[in-house]
Amino acid sequence: MAISFPDIDPNAFVIPVIGLPIRWYALAYIVGLLAGWRIIVALMRRPKLWGGSPPMAPEKVEDLLTAVVLGVVLGGRLGFVLFYEPGYYLTHPAEVLKVWEGGMSFHGGFLGVTLACIWFAWRNKIGLLRLADAVAMVAPIGLFLGRIANFIKPELWGRPTDEPWGVIFPVEAAQMCNDIAGQIDGFCARHPSQLYEAGLEGIVLGSVLWGLALFGRGLLRPGLAVGVFLTGYGCARAFVEFFRQPDAEFQGPGNPLGYALQFGDYGLTMGQILSLPMIAVGLFFAIRALKRARA
Repeated sequence: MAISFPDIDPNAFVIPVIGLPIRWYALAYIVGLLAGWRIIVALMRRPKLWGGSPPMAPEKVEDLLTAVVLGVVLGGRLGFVLFYEPGYYLTHPAEVLKVWEGGMSFHGGFLGVTLACIWFAWRNKIGLLRLADAVAMVAPIGLFLGRIANFIKPELWGRPTDEPWGVIFPVEAAQMCNDIAGQIDGFCARHPSQLYEAGLEGIVLGSVLWGLALFGRGLLRPGLAVGVFLTGYGCARAFVEFFRQPDAEFQGPGNPLGYALQFGDYGLTMGQILSLPMIAVGLFFAIRALKRARA
């Protein structure tokens, strides 16, 4: 038993007159950023959640959006280039600019957004931790939409599996299968790891953050929301890495599972390596916020 990949047009729609196709991948970024902008504006208009004093005026959120967009795009693309395929892009530098073809790193985007928030907080004299808490509240929306777009594309599929919910992805994925599991008439089913991440990083993590803010008065403790987000994302990503197809650039005869750091028969993927510092930093901020008095 397996699920055939649905026949989904890679273009979400085509802009009339000029005939410009908008792909699901681009649409996920656009909708995620716009939704995050409007939700942060709404948060700034609810002073009770912040103990009577939101981090900034609602009108300033539009400027924050501009900084975050630059951080996401530049950081996400450069992170993918440097963390995953530096050799290829060193010999094909023009390819770095082709962001519409995919190839974005969450960890790189996270670093880009972090720098953007630091700059924005300094320039506008805003408390950095409270600003980071606001951004953390909406980040799961973008993660959910981005992982759904990864599934539709499709890319970042999972390892072969014989579970009944395995998905038979298009030929380019099926041709990479081996006899480990899930062979079906020459094709193999794979874990829909993109949907695992959408559920854990988007729905579950988002529900925890909003429950914390609305019912646990979490935004009264600066740094708690961002700490929970970093810890939750790092744990979810590290867990799903066990089901994702190994990074091809790290695979070799003695390393079939694509470990970026290997210890005999065991190791860590690049996604797990990059997630470990996030978990450590997240725990630091969460514990620190819980120990401090409410704002």
